[in-house]
Amino acid sequence: MSPGGATGNSLITFQGVTKVYDMGKEQVHALRGIDLHISPNEYISIMGPSGSGKSTLMNIIGCLDTPTGGRYEFEGELVCDVADDKIYKMDDDQLAGIRNSKIGFVFQTFNLLSRTTALRNVELPLIYAGVPRRERLERAYHSLEQVNLADRAEHRPSELSGGQRQRVAIARALVNNPAIILADEPTGNLDSTTGQEIMALLDNLHHQGNTIILVTHEPVIAAHAHRTIQILDGMIASDVLTTNGQAGQL
Repeated sequence: MSPGGATGNSLITFQGVTKVYDMGKEQVHALRGIDLHISPNEYISIMGPSGSGKSTLMNIIGCLDTPTGGRYEFEGELVCDVADDKIYKMDDDQLAGIRNSKIGFVFQTFNLLSRTTALRNVELPLIYAGVPRRERLERAYHSLEQVNLADRAEHRPSELSGGQRQRVAIARALVNNPAIILADEPTGNLDSTTGQEIMALLDNLHHQGNTIILVTHEPVIAAHAHRTIQILDGMIASDVLTTNGQAGQL
C-alpha cells in the first residue's frame, strides 16, 4: 500500500508542488510551490500566458509527469511526495493505471487513429484495460450515444467534421467512467459555433456529475467553468469561484 491517506473530500491535493526542468546548464522552474485542492464534481478552468506553467500543471494532474518537489494525492492515494528527507513516487505502471482508469483526456488535436472507425477509437482505452471484446464494444457504443454520435460509429475520422472528431475524443475520454475529464484547449481547432457546441456538451457532462478541468487561454471558454485558476510564473496568481454570477476569491 502506498504511504499517505485522504485529505478531506479532495479529489486532487497538491501541497507545495514544484517542477524544475534541466535545460543543459540551466534550470527552468515551471512550478513554484503550488497548493491546490480540487473536489469531486468541480468545473475548473486553468488559465495563464504561454510559459506560465499551466501545461506543466495539467501534465502533473494527469499523471503524464511527476513533481520535482512537494506532495500530490489523487483520491487520497499518494502519487508523489518529494522532500529533503524522503522521496516517494509511483512507478510507471501505477501512473499508467491512473491515467487509463481515472482520467479521461481530451486534446486540441483530437489524437484519433486515422485508419480506424470512431467506435474503435473510443474502444481503445478499454483494450489497454483488458476489458473483454463484447463488453468493450457495448461500452464504446454507449459512450458515442452520450455525445450524440452513435450514427457515426463506423465512420473514420477523415469522414467526420472537426466537431464530430472532438465528440469522438470526448466519448473516448468517457468510456472508462473516469474521475476527471481533463480537456486541453478542447475548442482550439474548431470554429466558434462548433466550439460552443462542444462546450455545451462538456457543460452537460458536468451536470451529470463529471469533474471537468479545462486548460484554456480563451476567456469565453473559461467562463463555462465555475472556478478559474490563473497561473503566472509557475505560481497561482488567483483562484476565483463563480456561482450564480457572483465571483469570490478562494
